[in-house]
Amino acid sequence: MFNRTLCAPFALSLLILSGCSSTTPSPQVKQLHQEVSQLSQQMQQLTGQAEALETQGQLNSQAAQGAWLLPLAKTPVLLQTQLGEIRLSLGQVKGDVEGSRVDLTLSSSNHQPLPALSASVVWGELDPTSGKPLNASSQQQTLVIPASLTPQSSVTVPLHLGGLAPEQLGFIRVHDVMSNGEPLTH
Repeated sequence: MFNRTLCAPFALSLLILSGCSSTTPSPQVKQLHQEVSQLSQQMQQLTGQAEALETQGQLNSQAAQGAWLLPLAKTPVLLQTQLGEIRLSLGQVKGDVEGSRVDLTLSSSNHQPLPALSASVVWGELDPTSGKPLNASSQQQTLVIPASLTPQSSVTVPLHLGGLAPEQLGFIRVHDVMSNGEPLTH
């Protein structure tokens, strides 16, 4: 009897209190959840960018010729040429009917005009485990910058990279830069 008289009011109190509590979070709690979600996404993007930047640096430090650009790194690289350094940078990668497209900007680091030139551009995927380029599935095209686009110290040209969606595009390599038939890279 003693247990029933104490348990009944206690159970009734819990029932009343549970009815008072709301199952929907308050606006402040919702906003806090959104902010935490946004911070988590930003942290994932920054982690991916840091990893890509590290990989891009490793690839370029081991490259005897040409320059590697990783779209996720969002950082320009310098290509050593006989005319001085050429700074290469990528715009945002966008979807294209046949794959991806991106703007490649070539800039003279000494602000001298760039000559008319051509270069080989290779693109492909990165191995998801090692982060290294998958050369077996890479593709190549020749980039030609005619004299009509120069003499400027900076030129932006669109690249149409077939076969890979933007999220698959792991690397772009620029090499065999030629001007007037003479190789510029070394």
